Amino acid sequence: MTRRYIGAKGVELVADVGGDPRAPTIILLHGGGQTRHSWGGAMRQLVLRGYHVINLDARGHGDSQWAADGDYSLEVLAKDLECVIETLKSRPALVGASMGGATALLVAGAHANPVAAALVLVDIVPRIDTGGAAKIRSFMSSGGKGFGTLQEASDAVAAYNPHRPRPKSNAGLMKNLRLRIDGRLYWHWDPRVLQQVRHAEPPLFADRLNSAAEQVRIPTLLVRGLESDIVTEAAVTDFRAHLPQLEVFDVSGAGHMVAGDKNDAFNQGVFEFMQRHLPQDAPAP
Repeated sequence: MTRRYIGAKGVELVADVGGDPRAPTIILLHGGGQTRHSWGGAMRQLVLRGYHVINLDARGHGDSQWAADGDYSLEVLAKDLECVIETLKSRPALVGASMGGATALLVAGAHANPVAAALVLVDIVPRIDTGGAAKIRSFMSSGGKGFGTLQEASDAVAAYNPHRPRPKSNAGLMKNLRLRIDGRLYWHWDPRVLQQVRHAEPPLFADRLNSAAEQVRIPTLLVRGLESDIVTEAAVTDFRAHLPQLEVFDVSGAGHMVAGDKNDAFNQGVFEFMQRHLPQDAPAP
């Protein structure tokens, strides 16, 4: 079912919700420039395994409302997430990719009494590689003038992820696009998000997230794509110095978009972690 939440500053947030609400909850948070549909396969499998799942569109993305003031800072994304958590009767696990992971980490480290039961970060660490970050910005900017056809949008995705086999059909890509009155296709997110992305770089980005990491007391997993151009081995070592309980699950053949590149392997790593730290048949924490 589709559910709407009210986030910070009254922004309406849209989510797909599935599973028994009495079961432990997992909140899925997508990356910048994505939508909740990027978690489609993971959500289905989590629900089948007995979890209650909230698959959230971030403000300015997908079907969630665009911010009137253009605020897409990490701080306001964190407040949005806290608004969703406040509607729950128990502490959820947070699973966030890239921007969503940074948001989840900030929230997990912001409270003396944990508001989450477990944390999964998908290909995101505080000290991201600046070259990889620039590549993401370039891709996100590539559709600024829209695409004349679905094939053009597909070509842009293929150029960003050349190692990923192209799907047999481009139809699924329409979930991430909007057809505007000029007849062109645009990514399904507010272009003002890019103004925030430019600020999500070291050292400020790293300092904020490392400070949050030092306050995290819950089980934490980093799912890393071994072909990622965002997360380096040195960055993982640095992160672990701030978050000693960090576990790492490597996914071979996957880049920054781990779940999309190798969904089965990604699911396996997340399910095993959840089974140890938030079993679906255990009382919700």
